[in-house]
Parts: sequence; C-alpha cells; structure tokens
Amino acid sequence: MPATLLLFRDRLSTPIGDMFLVADGEGRLRATFWTDEEDELRGVLERQYRGRRIDLEPASDPHGLTCCLRAYFAGDIHAIDTVPVETAGTGFQREVWRALRAIPCGSTLSYRELARRIGRPNAVRAVGLANGANPVGVVVPCHRVIGSNGSLTGYGGGIERKRWLLDHERTPRLPL
Repeated sequence: MPATLLLFRDRLSTPIGDMFLVADGEGRLRATFWTDEEDELRGVLERQYRGRRIDLEPASDPHGLTCCLRAYFAGDIHAIDTVPVETAGTGFQREVWRALRAIPCGSTLSYRELARRIGRPNAVRAVGLANGANPVGVVVPCHRVIGSNGSLTGYGGGIERKRWLLDHERTPRLPL
C-alpha cells in the first residue's frame, strides 16, 4: 500500500481569477493552481508524487499561507518571499525552482540567463521545461522568466496572467 500524503486545499480570489493553494501539514506550500485548471489538480499532484496516495482536504488559510498570497495580490509584493515551499520533481527541476526564487521581485530574467546562473549554460531547453513544470506558480516565480528578446513566453496560467503579475510587481501598491 503506497504511503498517503495528506494535503490541504484552499481557494483564494485574486484580481486575475481564483487560485487553489495546496499545503502540507507542516505549513509548506506544495502547489498553486488557477481554478480553471481545477480538474487537473489531483492528476498533477498524483504525477508529482508518484507512488503516493493523495488525500486532499479542504482547509481555510492553512498555516497562514492563503493570507500571505492575499497580501501579495493586495500589493505587498514581498509577502510571499519567505513562504516555505516543498516540491517533488527531479534534482534538476528543484535546482531551477530554487533559482527562480532568487530572481528579485519586479525584475525578469531570460531562460538563457537562468541556465547560466545554475551553471548549465547549454541547458536552456531543459530550464524551460523545468520552469513549465513548476507546481508552485507565483511563489516560485516562473512568471519572471521571459524570452531572450524580452518577449513574454508561455505561462501555465496564461500570458495575460503573466503580464498582470509582472506589471503588479513593477508597480507595487501599499498593502491595505
């Protein structure tokens, strides 16, 4: 019998749509999903945590994580800087995701530069794939990665959300 992973799910209304957040019992954010991907939530979690049964329970503001994301969307763009995150994924993916968290809020980086920063300058495509597989969007800021020519490239939540997030971080507002 595979080990069961107990996770807690909450829903947050944001200016760019409702978002699910998934946390574990230790207070670490495991995933974020826009609700238009709700049907995929369990499948993505099961693929990420292969060999484990996922028990997904509704919760209200698990460990204060919903509150942190709400503050970010309200204008306190640094409210998510220290949110604890736990992901599955390969060692390479986790390396890319750690590097994403080092991109300063309000700035962007190209896939090429991100590959260079992790010491793998020839792994631009692999960096792009790892970026696209990021299960903790917004907090692990994959939206801050753009094309070498400055163009906005794919984002799991859609290009319009990516554009909004980048604009939001460039023009922070005082928290309410």
